[in-house]
Amino acid sequence: MPPDRMDPYVHRGTRAVQRMVEYAPATGSLALWIRHRDVATGEQDIAACNDGLTITYAPGFERLSLPRQTGLVAHQVMHVALRHAPRYLELRHQVGDVDLKLYNVCADAIVNSALMHLGWLELGPKPVLLEELLGKVLGVQQEASSALLEWDLERLYRAIDDRRFSSSANKVKRNKKDQNGRSAGDSDQQRARDPSRRVDGARAARVRAMGAHDGRDLVPNEEVDSPETEVEAAREWRERVMRGHAGDGAYSMLRGLLADLPKVKTPWEQLLRTQLTRGLSQQRALSWSRPARSYIANQGRMRNGARMPWEPGWSSNRGVARLAVMLDVSGSIDDALLTRFAHEIAAITRRQEARAIVIIGDDRVRRVVVFEPGRTDLDDIEYPGGGGTDFSPLLAEADGWAPDIGVFFTDLEGPASYRPAFPVIWAVTQPNAHLAIPFGRKLVLD
Repeated sequence: MPPDRMDPYVHRGTRAVQRMVEYAPATGSLALWIRHRDVATGEQDIAACNDGLTITYAPGFERLSLPRQTGLVAHQVMHVALRHAPRYLELRHQVGDVDLKLYNVCADAIVNSALMHLGWLELGPKPVLLEELLGKVLGVQQEASSALLEWDLERLYRAIDDRRFSSSANKVKRNKKDQNGRSAGDSDQQRARDPSRRVDGARAARVRAMGAHDGRDLVPNEEVDSPETEVEAAREWRERVMRGHAGDGAYSMLRGLLADLPKVKTPWEQLLRTQLTRGLSQQRALSWSRPARSYIANQGRMRNGARMPWEPGWSSNRGVARLAVMLDVSGSIDDALLTRFAHEIAAITRRQEARAIVIIGDDRVRRVVVFEPGRTDLDDIEYPGGGGTDFSPLLAEADGWAPDIGVFFTDLEGPASYRPAFPVIWAVTQPNAHLAIPFGRKLVLD
């Protein structure tokens, strides 16, 4: 059939999916949760690949034997089910530079070792296996079954990625000028995000050589959905994989329950939203100055006409909720993360109709800005600073405004001798997540 056929359930991988369902009904049916699409000649240089949602098949897929087609489809299904493509984007967001080829080889090793025990499919002439990669690259001798229970993809990639920044490449870059005559040398952070300026170490070189004969079959979709959507997708796929593995038993496509199962992690935006909503929500209190609704409905009289005893009503125990936002401008805070944080704070104050007191400082208070309910706009604020670090002056200033709850956006590298009366959420970045907080609750922004 031509690749542009209209039937969404008929594609180049249909026979392979049928074979998977025949031999392993529960785990094989994971393929039915995935979109499948045929592409024309020249659109991709590999027989099959995936972007985390869809498996695409090139014309060369049809020239493979049925066992090889089955192995290739099972391989792609496991990539999608284990969320390897979205996890690449998440890891890159955390560490800055992730070599997609090295990451792909690590993902292939985990999937191949999980499928290697099946005799009704064929993986390829020289599949990269997890146990072989561990032995040849890291010197770790483990059987496939125990390795799959211990190593997840992120841990494996971090262990083999020993690439280093090339100083010679930086010298060449610094000697060049841009069109405005400025030096073309970039910051350390920009250089770290440029994989072309890194050279392989011994481990990365061995892994790249092991996967040299395989094409890159992970094609992550850069236009990802919101973090909440991916969390829900990871949760659903984790449940599907576990149900499928339990349903097939000895016939499962998985050798064991993998350490590499999709991670379910609640986005920091959702955690911040939940905690602040609880802190800013209006609390009811007894009011002896106003009667209860039942007292008003009965006009203060019982059925026999006798006067009812006074019944107090309920009212809000405060007028307008107050949120204190403290920004530490002494450390290096990523601008993109600060923008995300500012937008989330603005949305929360609008929904809760809360007044926001923004306190900016380093070792002393530099500026205080007060926003009325629904009018929080942190984008237009200038952030003076650059001094030392001391959280106490900012906490003391916030305490004077008597907020209901406070958020301190910081890298946690400083003292806090003052403890305010209001609850504090410490919003810290991933590199400083290991540091201890003096009190309150920690929220890691990634």
